[in-house]
This record gives sequence, structure tokens and C-alpha cells, in this order.
Amino acid sequence: MQPTEYEVILQETFPFWGQLSKEQKELMIKNTMTVQYPKGEQLHRGSLDCIGVLLVQSGQFRTYLLSEDGKDITLYRLSKGEVCLLTASCILKEITFDVFVDAEEDSTALLVPAAVFRQVTQQNIHAQVFEYQLLTTRFSDVMWAMQQILFMSFDKRLAIFLIDELAKTGGDTVRLTHEQIAKYMGSAREVVTRMLKYFANEGIVTLSRGAVTVTDREKLRKLTN
Repeated sequence: MQPTEYEVILQETFPFWGQLSKEQKELMIKNTMTVQYPKGEQLHRGSLDCIGVLLVQSGQFRTYLLSEDGKDITLYRLSKGEVCLLTASCILKEITFDVFVDAEEDSTALLVPAAVFRQVTQQNIHAQVFEYQLLTTRFSDVMWAMQQILFMSFDKRLAIFLIDELAKTGGDTVRLTHEQIAKYMGSAREVVTRMLKYFANEGIVTLSRGAVTVTDREKLRKLTN
């Protein structure tokens, strides 16, 4: 029998798939569903939500912390092929703080309900190991974000951000507005604009509407040292 589309994606995404029992596989396949989120929709509001584990198929999601006065800090972003575990935070006893998740673009994902994923991880040690490994990776992402905000100069942070964005696209242009860059970096738009203008004056970048083009990667890399 040919595997279903969901089964193929689950098998490709979860390294523990081969160690699941037939019943556990059927449970996940039967309950997995496709979900779509329009750009700007908030799909996870900390402890108020627990929708399940998301397997990103298209678009992009942003995970962030939100202060009482409405200021947010981006922790990391998720794109095609990545897994969002924090949208099932109610099953993760280790998570004791509220994390928010928004769709940054029109996005599609497969959703494995929280109760189903909890049942599988409780029954299968390989699934449980995957859960902890992914949490460790995300914790490292969070620590890296905090380290940059607390201890790095802004020119170095911006240089690292631009280099990381170029690595995702393989090109020379970061197609983000100054406001978007500020949001992702946990800064103010005015600060980003001022530093980008400095980079432009130094011949490192050229600026255009909704885009930053890196013209001297070597100078940009030197700023990260």
C-alpha cells in the first residue's frame, strides 16, 4: 500500500518514525491535519493556547516573548521543513514562560494535536528523545538571542543578522524593511535606520525601499569579529 501524503511528511520530519509501533503511526496519521494561517495571525498566545506540534510546509512563523507593556523580543523564526514544538507547550513541563507565535507570511503547516503527540512521547522513548533534543536546540536559539541583545554592540548584531539572512536566500539582498529588521532584532526602527545609513556610508550596503543589498561582504564580516 502506498503511503499517504501525511505519512510521507511525518516520516521525513520525525527521525523516530521508524521506531514507532504500527498503532502509534496510525494514531499520528489519523489525527494529523493541514492548517493555514494568514499573514499577521497570532496562532499561539502562551499559556492560553496549546494547539499541538506544527510541521511548517510553507511561509514563516515568528516566535517571541512579549512584555507587559507590549514590547516583544524575537527568539527565532521557523520556515519550511522546521518543527514548532512550543505551540504544544502545555505538554512540556520544562516550559514555564509564555511564548507567542505569529504567522509572518501566509503559511501552511501540518498540525499534530498536543494530546496525540503527548501520548506518543509518553509511550516511545525515541520520540521523547527527539522532543528533548529539539527543546535543547530551541533553548540554544533563545540563549543566542539573549546574548546578542545583552552583550553585543548593535553594529555587530546587525552585521550578524544580515549575514544570517543572506545565508537563507543565497543572494546579496535582504528583502526586509527597517521596521521588520528592528522587530526581529528587538530594537527600534530609528536605531536600525541609523546603523544601516552608517553601513551605507562605509560602502558595506546599499539601501532601497524594502531591501538592503550587501555590496562588501568582507567588511560586513569584519564587523562580527
